[in-house]
Amino acid sequence: MSTELLPIFLDIQGKSCLMVGGGTTAARKVTSLLRAGAAVTVVAPALCEALTHQASAGAIRHQQRPFNPDDIAGQTLIIAATNDPDVNRQIAQLANADSIPVNIVDDPDACTFILPSIVDRTPVTIAVSSGKASPVLARMLRTRLESLIPAGYGRLADLAGRYRKRVKTRFAEQRDRRRFWDRVLQGAVAERILAGQFAEAEAVIERELAPDALESDMGEVYLVGAGPGDPDLMTFRALRLMQQADVVVYDRLVAEPILQMTRRDARRIYVGKERNHHAMRQEEINRLLADLAKDGHRVLRLKGGDPFIFGRGGEEIDTLAAEGVPFQVIPGITAASGCAAYAGIPLTHRDYAQSVTFVTGHLKDGTINLNWPSLAQPNQTVVFYMGLVGLPIIVEQLIAHGVAPTMPIALIQQGTTHLQRVYTGTLATILSLVESDPPQPPTLIIVGEVVQLREKLNWFSPPDAPTQGATVPIV
Repeated sequence: MSTELLPIFLDIQGKSCLMVGGGTTAARKVTSLLRAGAAVTVVAPALCEALTHQASAGAIRHQQRPFNPDDIAGQTLIIAATNDPDVNRQIAQLANADSIPVNIVDDPDACTFILPSIVDRTPVTIAVSSGKASPVLARMLRTRLESLIPAGYGRLADLAGRYRKRVKTRFAEQRDRRRFWDRVLQGAVAERILAGQFAEAEAVIERELAPDALESDMGEVYLVGAGPGDPDLMTFRALRLMQQADVVVYDRLVAEPILQMTRRDARRIYVGKERNHHAMRQEEINRLLADLAKDGHRVLRLKGGDPFIFGRGGEEIDTLAAEGVPFQVIPGITAASGCAAYAGIPLTHRDYAQSVTFVTGHLKDGTINLNWPSLAQPNQTVVFYMGLVGLPIIVEQLIAHGVAPTMPIALIQQGTTHLQRVYTGTLATILSLVESDPPQPPTLIIVGEVVQLREKLNWFSPPDAPTQGATVPIV
């Protein structure tokens, strides 16, 4: 199947280009021409506000009059955007006679070229065209590409351009050059550029270009927060790295749909922890990550929520740093934020809570060793991670330290997923509420006046979730 148009990029740097018309549509086209470095002349009796500003600033040359056939002489490219179809057709005929590329706005049959929708990552430019069929569809596709392609790819192209001659000198064989650029554009150099670590990126590429350099076998570790469960809450950067890793080391709280977004051929290693049962001790996980990277692997360390909020991510990268293993940290939406939002419970609110505190309710030796007086202060929201087993102690200690038994409390099971269940009550009622229908981990606990807003703000109703958790009126 052949394409209707030849996709090319035209060099108009410093070349004379003609715009006939002075409206808002003409202004958009002129902006594209100026960004490509064209010397633009606009012929129109009057200009819109945007073109008036450009003319006043000297960015364009304005001929304040109707179009004259002599205007096409010496032009490299012509665009017509007048409100007179006869004038537009005349311009097309004159341009065709002189073999000058011409674009007639809203008249594709009269065009010899079109201006596609553009994704600008200068010097990288991606043009999207529907072949005159549907400009709206082309714009929709451009919008989707905009969200998938980080702005850092322009900086990556700049770096590649600066080193192109040196790489050609360093590697005489095309095969070796290709392998070098594959490592640079898909590996550690690219990721550092995209992360804004420009000095580190240049240091890596300089080491690889050194005359006595050997191809490094060192891999890298990506410490990625998988969020609370909904795959749509993953960041674009996390998704990109998930597709690059050849080994995935994942936790129990990583949702299966998120795990399925990793590479199909990647090796998967489960290191999840449950109460009184750890698939692998934390020290062993730290050692595993370092050893895998030293063997040349790109290792995805996938953790539920955010790796730096009760995720022990700091311990893992501390080992990596000590071993000289490159790593990156990609934050995720922590369970407190994600689950509260999906339950319709704002963690702060001017009328109810001016602060929020995250604590772990993980039991040790049958107790929860927390600063209970600070957690019992008014006008705050307290979020307990891993507190389900210790719920009786949490309720007992908060009441013992002055929190009213009528204080609202919510338990959110498997928040943000299609299996989300929310139990609401008060400190005085919550234990009896969950006794007959106990929630299952992972369950997040929220204590604070903000819980009473759920009745008004609840927006997320999973279509195939089991019956919502127990509730009682909060008064």
